[in-house]
Amino acid sequence: MPTPHINAQKGDFAKVVLMPGDPIRAKWIAETYLHDYKEVTNVRGILGYTGYTKNNKRISVMASGMGMPSIGIYSTELYTGYDVEIIIRVGTCGTYQPDIELKDVLICSGACTDSNWMSQFKLNGTYSAIADFDLMLAALEEAKKSKIPYHGGNILAADIFYDPDPEAWKRWADLGVMGVEMESYSLYVNAARFHKRALCLLTVTDSFLNHNQKLTSEERAFGLGRMIELAIATAERFC
Repeated sequence: MPTPHINAQKGDFAKVVLMPGDPIRAKWIAETYLHDYKEVTNVRGILGYTGYTKNNKRISVMASGMGMPSIGIYSTELYTGYDVEIIIRVGTCGTYQPDIELKDVLICSGACTDSNWMSQFKLNGTYSAIADFDLMLAALEEAKKSKIPYHGGNILAADIFYDPDPEAWKRWADLGVMGVEMESYSLYVNAARFHKRALCLLTVTDSFLNHNQKLTSEERAFGLGRMIELAIATAERFC
């Protein structure tokens, strides 16, 4: 039955869900890459669809909204209320590193954070949030097969978009962090918490080293084809 933030019925979601942030992007993914799809949820304008890939594998796509609290809510309800086993975030990010180009795909093996997300667990240390190894390995193999420009490593999941400290990013960059987005850490933690699987794939849309390098709003919304194809190829291995 429906959860507080998802009005789908039991069985409406596939075992594997692709999760962009933007509801319009979720709709675009369904329309572009799936057939025989149907809308399964639309609470608060957060759209979700289930359909079939060109290889007739059943998958779902649903938006997460922006930020860790939002993806934390939706991933919890998908994992616990709809028997979803795998969530692959397909998002965008800014890069911190000079060797990473616009439109490159990042395969995020781990997530750092500046948030207080882990305080709820009252740990006496620092939790390292990581991707599912098999998902990450599958994405790596598919990226190599398709000759997609990719990078693997740590990403920063930040709570702050407009940081008042313009130099803060450099301290993360010095530690080899690839770039920044706003959702991966809580997704990885929820996957661990509920004994499920998760992976974060990101398309680079702008650079902190050169603020003139950025994709347009339209490119951000719809110019992410390589990453979506990589995510689907990865998902199909687990359907």
